[in-house]
Amino acid sequence: MEDIKLINFINLNLEQKKMILEWRNNPDIKIWMYNQDEIKLENHLSFIENLKNSKDKLYFLLKNENDYIGVIDFTQIIKDESLHMGIYNNPNLKGYGKILLEIIINYAFETLKVKRIFSEVFSKNDKAYKLYKRYKFKEINTKSVNNQEVICMELINDNR
Repeated sequence: MEDIKLINFINLNLEQKKMILEWRNNPDIKIWMYNQDEIKLENHLSFIENLKNSKDKLYFLLKNENDYIGVIDFTQIIKDESLHMGIYNNPNLKGYGKILLEIIINYAFETLKVKRIFSEVFSKNDKAYKLYKRYKFKEINTKSVNNQEVICMELINDNR
């Protein structure tokens, strides 16, 4: 994992921003997102620009040698307390979910020094749900988003 580089969204070049937008609009990615609409380039660029002034959000593009492998994000960051995480792979690569999640966990607990990580996953997203369970995320609640059940989970630093 030491070969993996985290590139903050606010430092991306235009080509990287367009690549991420292409991933995000990929049907295999957006099916698991709360916003499943096609995102326009101008909205995507505006979102990234607004991250420069955000105190409670961090988004990273991850690169392993020559491959861009995915995106991780931290939102609703409460210093020394908690955050919400997000994750998606490069849709053209397979097998990086575990690595991305390990980076999220390490960055949240070691760098951001939070005590707990919250995650939300559609109940139909069995692959992500099983991955989170493997890393000892616990179910804490359910809710409905887009008429689908969402499982709310948390990982407490002391319990891993």
